[in-house]
Amino acid sequence: MSHAVALEAAVIQASPQQPYTALALHLDMSILRSMADEIGGLEENSAAGHSVDADVSDRALIDAVSRLFRLSRDPVEAKALAPLVLREIHFRLLRAGHGRMLRQLLRQDSPASRISKAIAVLRSDFRESIAVADLAAFAGMSPSAFHEHFKAVTATTPLQYQKDLRLLEARQLLLSGGVSVAGAAYDVGYESPTQFSREFSRKFGASPSDIKSRAGAVVV
Repeated sequence: MSHAVALEAAVIQASPQQPYTALALHLDMSILRSMADEIGGLEENSAAGHSVDADVSDRALIDAVSRLFRLSRDPVEAKALAPLVLREIHFRLLRAGHGRMLRQLLRQDSPASRISKAIAVLRSDFRESIAVADLAAFAGMSPSAFHEHFKAVTATTPLQYQKDLRLLEARQLLLSGGVSVAGAAYDVGYESPTQFSREFSRKFGASPSDIKSRAGAVVV
């Protein structure tokens, strides 16, 4: 996953006998850049790819991730060896067939890199009204090119991306309790609670009031 996009996931199979285990690893761009300099000759492709990709991992990558898991059992070993294993994982992901977007991010002038900067602005200022033309200018693209590349990377438009950020944040506020539906709407940047409720229901299949009621019914 090369860009910050709004995703929802669910575990569909797990049991005490066969528990579900996952590792979320934040990739370090400085490590990727240093590895790219050492490797050289990485695939160059200007065509934008989607920000989320999946593939069957090869044995070498599985082995590296397994070693990272095992290191978590010993703090001393983790401190000494985890940086080396993380560097190996970055190396193998960078060379993987589904690592094309990571390779594109290393080029400062690539569409992937420019869209990444625009996404950072949207995420930091998602409560504010932002003109797409201003985002395009920030990314150094024409509005039409920016819209095309943004959708290729995120599978959505800039305005829909911002809307998703607002709605996801509002749902968290409602689930945490202590805020009214109107309060959640205003807090995430909506000017109209009615519009907020309509778009919230369309996205989540339940009204903000329903979500708030469920949160109040949770017993801890």
